[in-house]
Amino acid sequence: MSKPTDDQYKLYEKARKRTKQKKGVLSHFIFFLIGAVFLVILNKVIKFHPETDWFVWAIFVWLFLLLVHTANIFILKPFFGKEWERVQTEKLMEKHQKKVDQLETKLEKQGAFTSDNSSAEVS
Repeated sequence: MSKPTDDQYKLYEKARKRTKQKKGVLSHFIFFLIGAVFLVILNKVIKFHPETDWFVWAIFVWLFLLLVHTANIFILKPFFGKEWERVQTEKLMEKHQKKVDQLETKLEKQGAFTSDNSSAEVS
């Protein structure tokens, strides 16, 4: 069996990290379901603060956090991941280099880079 190339290793690592992220969302979802049932039992069966249905608010807050986690993994990461950062950084570097080149051209036209020894002479 041949040794994997760098590209194959990078693809493997990317797939492994992505799988761990998806596994984390699934684990969060399962934990949410078990936790939600526990909160309902705690409020309704065990009668912990039975005067209000506080479990509804707790479940909604937890559901919101689960949705944020899910959106982060399935929506934001693919669009704003490492590859997006690299492309944006390269664009900014190119833009900066163009401005530097334009400034250097402008200064060359003004003669800023010519050596003028007349001002260096001592009287």
